[in-house]
Amino acid sequence: MTDYLAEQTEPIRIALVDDQQLVRSGLAMLINSQPDLEVVAQASNGRDAVASPAVRGADVILMDIRMPQMDGIAATRALLPAAEGTGATGSDVATSGAAGLGADGSGPDPHQPDGPRVVVLTTFDLDEYALEAIEAGASGFLLKDAPPEELLAAVRTVHRGDAVIAPSTTRRLLDHMAPTLRRDHSADQRWQQESAAVASLTPREREVLMLMSRGDSNQEIAAGLFLSEATVKTHVGRVLSKLGARDRVQAVVTAYRTGVAQP
Repeated sequence: MTDYLAEQTEPIRIALVDDQQLVRSGLAMLINSQPDLEVVAQASNGRDAVASPAVRGADVILMDIRMPQMDGIAATRALLPAAEGTGATGSDVATSGAAGLGADGSGPDPHQPDGPRVVVLTTFDLDEYALEAIEAGASGFLLKDAPPEELLAAVRTVHRGDAVIAPSTTRRLLDHMAPTLRRDHSADQRWQQESAAVASLTPREREVLMLMSRGDSNQEIAAGLFLSEATVKTHVGRVLSKLGARDRVQAVVTAYRTGVAQP
């Protein structure tokens, strides 16, 4: 984490979208107390968030799921139109810019102009709405009562793009929803595309995807497979590119939906 903070030349720009002003105020005080983080926009509902250039221009959006006028799922879809392409084949991704990969192809570049990263906020960890938000393009979710250090770490993690947020809670949700994710999609074009994309993975890339689904970071994957982190980043980048995934959590959802990952 120290190295990452040292690399930060400008604060990570955060937008807060929640219908409770007290919640927004508390989050703003916490975030603005950090030298590498800055709240640049706030909105009280999804409609205002979607209409706000400042929200759209943020690096990371903390988004409440349940709000009046437009909830967090609809707002996430509106803010991240590129997420609709998740599940494209590798050739589709190559044409559209390889899903925001870094210039070296090593993994997602959070500075690529593919929209902000969204972290949804919910009150309980088996919230089916959280899964809908993830499928809409969110990079993960956090519980509203998460410890401050966990929330701050999650913001930095999603901005860095190298791990699934809150792996224990996100994986618990995916495990809980696995039967729904794996229902018969044989006639569904998206499922067919995802299955073809998974089939295009090499054995090593499939192994990396399985470890990503377990919530392992690049460092943990490297240690488990006796590879360098640079090599793991390359594998992760290729997995995201072939799956047409915006980030790691989208790839993990595909892994659960196609049966690569099991509860």
